[in-house]
Formats: sequence, C-alpha cells, structure tokens
Amino acid sequence: MKEWQSEYKKKVIDPSGVQEAAESIRASGKTIATLNGSFDLLHSGHLQSIYEASQLADILIVALNSDSSIKRYKDPSRPIITLEHRLQMIAALDWVDFATWFDETDPRRLLEKIKPDVHVNGIEWKNNCVEEALVASYGGKMHYVPLISGLSTTQIVNNIANLYDQAKVN
Repeated sequence: MKEWQSEYKKKVIDPSGVQEAAESIRASGKTIATLNGSFDLLHSGHLQSIYEASQLADILIVALNSDSSIKRYKDPSRPIITLEHRLQMIAALDWVDFATWFDETDPRRLLEKIKPDVHVNGIEWKNNCVEEALVASYGGKMHYVPLISGLSTTQIVNNIANLYDQAKVN
C-alpha cells in the first residue's frame, strides 16, 4: 500500500510550477477548468461546486487560499483547517486532477498563469466577480454554481458555537 503523504502530493502543484503545468496540459490538447476558495471545513456545498467544475473541462485545477490569505480576507482566527490538510482533502477527491494554492486575497495572479478555459465560482459572487474580466480577456468563460441553502462554513461554525454554548448552560 502506498503512503498517503506521497500519494496526495502527486496532485499538488506548487504555485511556482502552475504555469508550466497548465502549458503542458494544453499541449496535450486538454481543456482546463479552475475553481478557487478556502474550502475550510469542506462540506457538500463545496463538493457540488467541485463536481460541477470537473464536468466543464478535461482537467480540473482547484486553487486554495493559503492560511495567511484567509486570515487577511476572512478573519484573523481562520482558517480552522490548515492549508496542508485542506490540500490533502481536495487532492483526495477523484474529480480533482490537481490542487494548488495562492497567497493573495484573490486568485487573479494565479489564473493569469493558468488561463483556464472555464473558471467556476459560486453564484453569490456573480455581481462582484473579480476574476471575470481577466478570464474574458483571454477568451475564457465563467460558470456560476448555485448555492445550497443552509450550507456555508460560517453557518457550520455558528452551529458548533451554539451547540457549545448550549452544552455549557446545561
């Protein structure tokens, strides 16, 4: 049996090598879809987005916000799950061909290197999608995935906090 630590790393691309990897994928005649996010406390809403993204191109590259990126754009107390462990979870999914990460608060520098044929985002970002102009500039398309009501990491964290508070009272 192969070691988990070496197996999942076969799908992880260091950001410094992502442009070369994308060029190699394109040279083989394959299309690329990208999806980015924190994926902190992975849940079925994330899985829906990842699966849908995987159906839009030959290869799916999922880009995760680094820990420092999440601290800057979400909350200094986040992430709950470290980048290394989030990469492991994402890489374990059959629908994901490759995983990478970015330190900025938005993925545009990374997307500029990949130039995906399709970039996927949640519908909640449609009216304020910072990636849309970049993706359109080289002929890529955007695809928006609908939200699953009641599923978000923030809601899960709040539910856990409420359970903890109730347990303290009882």
